[in-house]
Amino acid sequence: MSTEHLLTGQADKALTNLIERHPHCLEGLDEARLERLRQGLACSDFLLSQLLRHPDWLPWLLAQSEQSLADGPWQPPLDEGANESVVQRELRLFRHRYLCALALLGANQDISEQARLAALSKLAEGLIDCARNWAYQDLCQSRGTPRDSEGKAVPLLVLGMGKLGGGELNFSSDIDLIFIYPRSGVTEGGRKEIDNHEFFARLGQRLIALLDAVTTDGFVYRVDMRLRPFGDSGPLVMSFDALEDYYQSQGREWERYAMVKGRLMGGGFGYEEELSQLLRPFVYRRYLDYSAIHSLRDMKRLIEAEVRRRGLKGNIKLGQGGIREVEFLVQVFQLIRGGREPKLRTPSLLAALAMLPGLGVMSETEAQALAEAYLFLRTSENNLQAINDEQTQTLPDDALNQARLAAMQGFGSFGVFMARLEHHLQLVHSLFREVVSEDNPEDDLPGGLRSLMEADWSVDEVAGSLSEEGLAEPEALATVFVSLKDSLEKRSMGERGRKQLEKLLPQLLLGLKDQPQGVRTLSRLGKLLEQIASRTAYLELLVENPGARAQLIKLMGESAFISDSLTQMPILLDELIDPRHLYAPLALEDYGSELRRFMLRIEPGDLEGQMEALRQFKAAQTLRIAAADVTGVLPLMKVSDHLSILAETLLAACLPLAWQDLVKRHGEPPGLSPEHPGILVVAYGKLGGLELGYSSDLDIVFLTDLGAEQADSETPGPRAITVKEFFFKLVQRLSHWLTARTLSGVLYEIDMRLRPSGASGLLVSTMESFEDYQLNEAWLWEHQALVRARPVLGDSALRERFAGIRLKALGKARDAQALKEEVRAMRQKMRGHLDKSGKGLFDLKQGRGGITDIEFLVQYWLLASAEPALLRYSDNIRQLEALSQSQVIDDATAERLAEIYVALRQQQHRQSLDEGGRLVEDSCFSEERAFVGALWDKTMGEAQ
Repeated sequence: MSTEHLLTGQADKALTNLIERHPHCLEGLDEARLERLRQGLACSDFLLSQLLRHPDWLPWLLAQSEQSLADGPWQPPLDEGANESVVQRELRLFRHRYLCALALLGANQDISEQARLAALSKLAEGLIDCARNWAYQDLCQSRGTPRDSEGKAVPLLVLGMGKLGGGELNFSSDIDLIFIYPRSGVTEGGRKEIDNHEFFARLGQRLIALLDAVTTDGFVYRVDMRLRPFGDSGPLVMSFDALEDYYQSQGREWERYAMVKGRLMGGGFGYEEELSQLLRPFVYRRYLDYSAIHSLRDMKRLIEAEVRRRGLKGNIKLGQGGIREVEFLVQVFQLIRGGREPKLRTPSLLAALAMLPGLGVMSETEAQALAEAYLFLRTSENNLQAINDEQTQTLPDDALNQARLAAMQGFGSFGVFMARLEHHLQLVHSLFREVVSEDNPEDDLPGGLRSLMEADWSVDEVAGSLSEEGLAEPEALATVFVSLKDSLEKRSMGERGRKQLEKLLPQLLLGLKDQPQGVRTLSRLGKLLEQIASRTAYLELLVENPGARAQLIKLMGESAFISDSLTQMPILLDELIDPRHLYAPLALEDYGSELRRFMLRIEPGDLEGQMEALRQFKAAQTLRIAAADVTGVLPLMKVSDHLSILAETLLAACLPLAWQDLVKRHGEPPGLSPEHPGILVVAYGKLGGLELGYSSDLDIVFLTDLGAEQADSETPGPRAITVKEFFFKLVQRLSHWLTARTLSGVLYEIDMRLRPSGASGLLVSTMESFEDYQLNEAWLWEHQALVRARPVLGDSALRERFAGIRLKALGKARDAQALKEEVRAMRQKMRGHLDKSGKGLFDLKQGRGGITDIEFLVQYWLLASAEPALLRYSDNIRQLEALSQSQVIDDATAERLAEIYVALRQQQHRQSLDEGGRLVEDSCFSEERAFVGALWDKTMGEAQ
């Protein structure tokens, strides 16, 4: 069906709907205005939905033009004394009415794109200013007016970022804001004096609610505060002094790009120049700053990784040649030269672009073409969003919306529109690559390897060619190659992907030349290629990045674990691009801040996106740890530290997310918050002992110090429940965040059976019941488990209380002989069920003289001695050191046991990385096992 027929049918349907609801709404319309309305309704469901609710808007809408809208006003008139609900309604209706006018003008091509961008930005600025002014006055009435040390009233400054700051806002956009106040001080004239920071924090929250809250009239704008210093974890507002300190000491390169767009909303109350002077040294360097290009490359890689992560197709913002590349292209020149060229210090992209030819960085023709491409892309974006007031930059795949977009762009068909779009995308991407491309020539492939993709070669022929090029085991390698090539040729993929694969396979073969396990490595590479064959972006990444290819070949040859991780989650290929980061895991203290930064890209309410991001973060960091592990950069103990801290970081991130889920339904328990939730997470086992492995479960127990009265009180939400029920649901919800299987798998498997009474016990225990259980009911094996327990999440008071209970339980007086017999019997029973030794093999973990024997010996000594000084640590190595220092065992025994324990764990760990279990040849570690076995017999044998 043609574009014209589709739109005619849609217009008829929409008009019929409107007339049925409001029979007299079209009376008095002449033919020209009726035709404009028909075109608007054919193209915009949003316009129809608003007219169905507000038919009285129609005369005003049809009277608007580009010029009349340009003159404003941009704020609704508010009656004196209007309350918050009235203000919210007026702001929303004003926004909807103006967007309807812009949708109607856009559908009829009666407004230029520059005028539409300006109108959208002025509208947002006006509504922000209106909301800020009302909220400021209202808060001053109750809390007093904030004043500086000289008694001058202090305003709230709102810095608009992104497209809002640039005066180029899109139709259905988030608004990125930063809240700033110039001076510290206190309020004056309120019921109670408060400091300015508290006042402006409250004001910021009120302002966000006025704009962002969803009411029966919808919302004004989705407010995004994540560009503020420290992101989500930072204060909502900052003084000038705090802001200057942050950008001087901690500001990051991407924040320089963001701040190029910064612009004060509704004026700066006389502080404009002071703020500009404060920010300028951070954003613009005095010298020609070519480091900005390196930062741009890094940010572009992040964007490309995001496109691959989300599987975005047809995205005119983030895809190649899209809006983001134009923005980066202009901003990089602003950052390079803005320090010396004040005229480049503008938040407007088009204004900055117009300056570039005069500076000799691009020709007039290129700048003009780039401006035309940008306006075409922005027109497309706004028209897409005007269809249904949705924040999208993805081209439609249904016929109706394709017809709508083509018509609004002035094309007779979607195909013609796509041809023009492709022209602009190619031009933008070509110019972008000229600026950001790195010297990265293709590998000089020998002709023999290149020709392997040009015909159907037999295994013998391929082997001959591989032998000529000096590859080891050519026959075995050829067999794997021919099988892989046949498999890939049968897979469905586009022409572009097939061409990339034809380049990539020979490149990988060449990379195997120095690989000691070439056949095994190619088999592993083959599984990855079969996984990504239809995902051209990943093939291009490997073709265009020799460094990434080299790391891929190296790591896949070294480790089955890494190979499987990359195959199951190809998004991790992005981690291979920069070896400097790949083999340098984060500092232990940086996991939290890096996770917060990583989560910035996810909308706060996007549960599925947050779950995926958490899993991808874990996978990326685990890959870096494993890469450093297999190459010897990190020793075993450090590997376990990193994996344990990573798990703690992710637990700490999931708890507030689970908390917020429940608060939405049930309300927040009185006196508690995500920052102080009143719950303690205690880790047992491998996490408790700081010995977490790559595939370890998390053994965790949940404790709370709720009193009976608080436990039985109710939450204040619409579906009120007791606080005790809230905590049970919190643990269940946290478990879901950790164990739910998404496209990226589970975050962690968890085991909560070590809680009091095991699987039949309550999910959350009070400290009182936990203490009573540990002192009066717990079995010996539960106290052995408690030896390795430590709190990993919770308030310091809860941690201290748990530590006291642990010391009391483990420090109980025990009958030494009974303890010895029970420990010995338990170990014999465990070995009988779990020891896999035999047939010339030794079980590193459960075999006699193995890992578990050492752990049981340490636990026995600790429980038998019952000295508080021995029970401070939860990990085996420091427990051995403590036993030595307290002379429970001699120094030589402690050192030898620690040495053997690490060696056995190292071997088991190494095997887990490369398709090995926990079994080794029976001849391995014979001396070490004999030492541990003899010590076991001496310690645990019959009392002398």
